[in-house]
Amino acid sequence: MDIYKTFTLEAAHRLPNVPAGHKCARLHGHSFGIELHVSGEPGAETGWVMDFADLKAAFQPLYEQLDHHYLNDIEGLENPTSERLAVWIWERLKPRVPLLSAVVVRETCTSGCRYSG
Repeated sequence: MDIYKTFTLEAAHRLPNVPAGHKCARLHGHSFGIELHVSGEPGAETGWVMDFADLKAAFQPLYEQLDHHYLNDIEGLENPTSERLAVWIWERLKPRVPLLSAVVVRETCTSGCRYSG
């Protein structure tokens, strides 16, 4: 079974490695949608794969690092593409959430990525 919890964070960034003149080279911001997926079997007693409150608590320190910040200033996000952001979240969250199965990052309503480790 796969469960997920969604978060929205506001952040600014620019992509330093795009071709000259590319619009993403300019400073801009997004309302990023983050989906954290956890896979496992529901517990016999609880009936759930994981308590959503525990997932939220595990992500909270990362959320605080990202929300309303300039992503390029965060170590490991000097080139903060959606792909790199998904990997960055995965690498920091997976040790705290062993059942983590995917991180989805949506940077617009129609564009995003999914990382599964």
